[in-house]
Amino acid sequence: MSVNRLSVGASPASPNLAVPDHVLRRRSAQEVPPRFLQPVENGGIRLLILENISQDAVAAFRTLGFHVDHYTTAMSEDELVEKIPSYHAIGIRSKTKITKRVIRAAPKLLAIGCFCIGTNQVDLKAAAAAGIPVFNSPFSNSRSVAELVMAELIALSRQLCERSYELRNGIWNKQSKGCWEVRGKTLGIVGYGHIGSQLSVLAESFGIRVLFYDVINIMPLGSARQVPTLSALLSESDFVTLHVPELPETRNLISAQQLREMKKGSYLINNARGKVVDIPALIEALKSGHLAGAAIDVFPNEPGSNGPGFDDKLNPWASELRSIPNVILTPHIGGSTEEAQRMIGDEVAQALSSYLGYGSTIGAVNFPEVDLRAITAEQDTQIRICHVHKNQPGVLKQINEALAPYNVEKQYSDSKGEIAYVMADIADVSRADVAKLQELIDATDANILTRFLA
Repeated sequence: MSVNRLSVGASPASPNLAVPDHVLRRRSAQEVPPRFLQPVENGGIRLLILENISQDAVAAFRTLGFHVDHYTTAMSEDELVEKIPSYHAIGIRSKTKITKRVIRAAPKLLAIGCFCIGTNQVDLKAAAAAGIPVFNSPFSNSRSVAELVMAELIALSRQLCERSYELRNGIWNKQSKGCWEVRGKTLGIVGYGHIGSQLSVLAESFGIRVLFYDVINIMPLGSARQVPTLSALLSESDFVTLHVPELPETRNLISAQQLREMKKGSYLINNARGKVVDIPALIEALKSGHLAGAAIDVFPNEPGSNGPGFDDKLNPWASELRSIPNVILTPHIGGSTEEAQRMIGDEVAQALSSYLGYGSTIGAVNFPEVDLRAITAEQDTQIRICHVHKNQPGVLKQINEALAPYNVEKQYSDSKGEIAYVMADIADVSRADVAKLQELIDATDANILTRFLA
């Protein structure tokens, strides 16, 4: 499917808060403000923002002149199919699912922003095929998740949730049996990325010995030690915490066999993704007494909104899991702190604004990463062509033949899988020239989506 998006028009002035950092650096170097571009042929850029995303991000979009419709809850697939056709970008968190059906119902959609770490709630391949880059914030909530794990380590080892529940019900049960200090214990971290490595430092400050397992060799921080196999980590650790993405190879990463390999009386913590743990197998390990406790923040199926709903209809084992002592269950709040949400809002809002206004795809997870320095306010005869196309031979030759009559000020292209993206700035272009170029590029057989920014 070929799509052409014509953007012709200057934007209102925007404060530094709403302009991406790399644009600010260019502005300082050039001492001339860049031109921020947005489409006017369809009434301006419209954003659909869901799931109570940071108000700072919403304000930044509105400052740029975008029309923003903001909802505090997620939307179902049917609701999105009905709602999304009039929007150019959508911002979501983890509950909203952007499926192939939703993407097909969104003829104007230019970009998707995931205001969270993961992007598995989006059909990345379908989005790329439609010329839609997807942006996320993979590192902004790392500290929040690491601190939650430390809280869970102590809460599990001291049975704090059980004692608190008992006392709320009027039962005084002061005991030390089965309660431990975390000092001197061993923490096994599965996945030593940004969260795992920050957690490693925090844990060592508590006097905890740290082991980690990762599929690649990583330089450890502090006194942490990498072990060669998952089995080695499980057998040595008093606490095991998971920090891996959801991939085919990580689904049921911790199942019955792995749980048997864990030390008797140890604890499992999962703040990663719901499908990396076989929950029925975990329930069996807890009920048998092989594990002393667990903390679970993520689940295979999660309610779409706050309120009732975490029950056996959603996950058939929910009530059984809820009934087991010394199990901490939290509603996917690992990154839910004011600080994390503010940083996530800033990062994803900047990425979306940079793509919509400048064509930059830096940080896109499903797209070639391409960027050009901004067109300045003084360069008022220049336009920018942002051409998404199938990655096949001969495309650049066709594009450059179309641009041959003009002075190409700068050009950059890259590809990722089946998708390629080229940006080019050309000078001394009239409205009539834009219409002619649009027709020529639209006629190429590899065209997916073309925007003209001016």
